Amino acid sequence: RDWSVTGVQTCALPISDLVEPARPLDEVCRAVERRYNSARSLSAHFDQRFHAPGRLPRAESGELVLRKPGRMRWDYSAPEGKTFVCDGKWIWFYSPAARKVERSPVKDTEDLRAPLAFLLGKLDFRREFKDLALHASGSEVVLEALPKTATLPYRRVEFTLAGDAIRKVVVTGEDQSVMEFVFSNERLNVTVDESRLRFTPPAGVGIVDVEALTAEESH
Repeated sequence: RDWSVTGVQTCALPISDLVEPARPLDEVCRAVERRYNSARSLSAHFDQRFHAPGRLPRAESGELVLRKPGRMRWDYSAPEGKTFVCDGKWIWFYSPAARKVERSPVKDTEDLRAPLAFLLGKLDFRREFKDLALHASGSEVVLEALPKTATLPYRRVEFTLAGDAIRKVVVTGEDQSVMEFVFSNERLNVTVDESRLRFTPPAGVGIVDVEALTAEESH
């Protein structure tokens, strides 16, 4: 159960590409916050990549749905069957390869999910991050941010924006690991069936309660 990847590409840009974006930083932040904080639900395809020193890179992908307040489901097609569900109270993680379900209280993983808070309608760049900076890259903009405190398990987050939509999130961990999420086919305010936001463990698979998921385990 890795955040996991093949051929991770970070948002490190050539010096020639580090030009000032057309819009001021605060204007860009407010536009992105309005988009996600006002949406009632969202669906998207995701490609998830992970790389860490001394480990094989891996890539995963699948479909994401979410509905406010605070519920979402990640269904993986690669690897098939892997599932991550937040039902508003519990975080559920199931990996067919491990043949177990791990469950953790939502409150224990809030800090780890801060870089993806836009998915839950809790996006506030100034509150969650510090040292915000914008760099234009072609028709897109890269928003770089640092965590507010040194106690969080990541040291830098980069959001690639197309207009007011977040297309990519790259999270660099304290251990130099890099987690990348690329989102496509995003749809806002879609109908999400309540049954999709509940998790039922497969027959014969036990539930293991954990106090808190690590950064790698949270996705």
